[in-house]
Amino acid sequence: MTQDMRTPPQRSRPLGPALQSGREPGRGPQTEPLRLERLVHERVRLGILSALAVTDTLSFTDLKTLLATTDGNVSVHARKLEEAGYIACTKSFAGRVPRTEYQLTATGRQALERYLDRMEALIRSTRHR
Repeated sequence: MTQDMRTPPQRSRPLGPALQSGREPGRGPQTEPLRLERLVHERVRLGILSALAVTDTLSFTDLKTLLATTDGNVSVHARKLEEAGYIACTKSFAGRVPRTEYQLTATGRQALERYLDRMEALIRSTRHR
């Protein structure tokens, strides 16, 4: 029997209590369900936030090299993070060469920490099965 690609596969067992109720095993209910923020979860955006969390500033070129991606990818994802207030962008010139630098904002650090907390809870929940 072939399964229609548009239909999600049936789960062989129900979600664990942490994923159903939004709480970690052995803890009380959380104020929000255990779900990941899509804005942070995307690979390039998570890479940008993570890289900026461990250094004060990074240039556009540094991010492009570090993440092994294209100019367009860095530009689009950095703009989304900037619009959300997660990173700050500073543009300047070194002589005649434009320079774009990024910094993680306090809001961005909080969003990254919240994301990491949720990932850790998901990992714990999965390992306890």
